[in-house]
Amino acid sequence: MQVVVTQMPAPPAPEAVVAVGGPPLWLIVMILLLGAALLWPLIRAIARRIEGGGRPDESLQRQVDELEQRVVELSQREVHVAELEERLDFAERLLAQRMDSAALPPRVEGR
Repeated sequence: MQVVVTQMPAPPAPEAVVAVGGPPLWLIVMILLLGAALLWPLIRAIARRIEGGGRPDESLQRQVDELEQRVVELSQREVHVAELEERLDFAERLLAQRMDSAALPPRVEGR
């Protein structure tokens, strides 16, 4: 029996990293600046909305004011309608009393 000792082969050497031409530095800087310039207003608007410091829309504010005014007018009308209902009830009672007294035969005195 023969024992043969062989050496394990060595792993391959790492390949050298070869720099491949990427975009120039000025192009990367320009893209970053342009992206920041385009996104800045959006970022500020989102920050204002989160803080609650955004201006309300003028048309919405005008509509809210008109609705508040209508609510005040309607509450005044409710009071007026309640007064009219009381007057109508009073008039109906007076008419009912007159009709009741007219339905009775005249009273003869002396009996």
